[in-house]
Amino acid sequence: MRVLVACEFSQIVTQAFRNRGHEAFSCDLLPTEGNPDWHIQADVLTILDQGWDMMIAHPDCTYLAVTGAKWFYHPDDKQLPTNQRRPHPKFPNRRQHQQQAIDFFMALVNAPINKICIENPVSIMSTVYRKPDQIITPTQFGHPEPKKTCLWLKNLPPLIPTSVIEPEYHLTKSGKRVPAWFFLPSPSESRSKDRKRTFTGIAEAMASQWG
Repeated sequence: MRVLVACEFSQIVTQAFRNRGHEAFSCDLLPTEGNPDWHIQADVLTILDQGWDMMIAHPDCTYLAVTGAKWFYHPDDKQLPTNQRRPHPKFPNRRQHQQQAIDFFMALVNAPINKICIENPVSIMSTVYRKPDQIITPTQFGHPEPKKTCLWLKNLPPLIPTSVIEPEYHLTKSGKRVPAWFFLPSPSESRSKDRKRTFTGIAEAMASQWG
């Protein structure tokens, strides 16, 4: 089976499928951290029509995640109706970037590929497009991080949990309980990339159950 793993530089999902004998390629604008022979460094929209049997896509969530909503509006306009608020002074073009992210997401949805999984955190796509077919967490696949991940599926069954464990949390100095995954990546230039890597337990479940 020919598998395209879109928006993946780590090759975690790609390698899980390759370990099971599939012809799997990752594709990202960034170079891969894995085997470059099985990586296509390009805009994935340019290769969607190249005869793939399955696509697993991880579109960037920066402008789609509900947690980023506070960056759309000016912090001094909190008491105003949303249609009267000014753009955030640090991110004046964020609304435009969000629309571009929506368009990219929908281009993946409409790709000419028989089996598709698109994953994202809880995001505006639940209302802009439709509700996800499944919401999973790493705690269902052997990892202690209680991070919700939405899956939009086409011709694929929901994933079956493989190893359910208790979630881990950290307490902040103020006493607030925060999921452990929020603190695991160090606050460095690699923080964003660290948080985009698929948990290996989820990748193995995708490859074993869908492959």
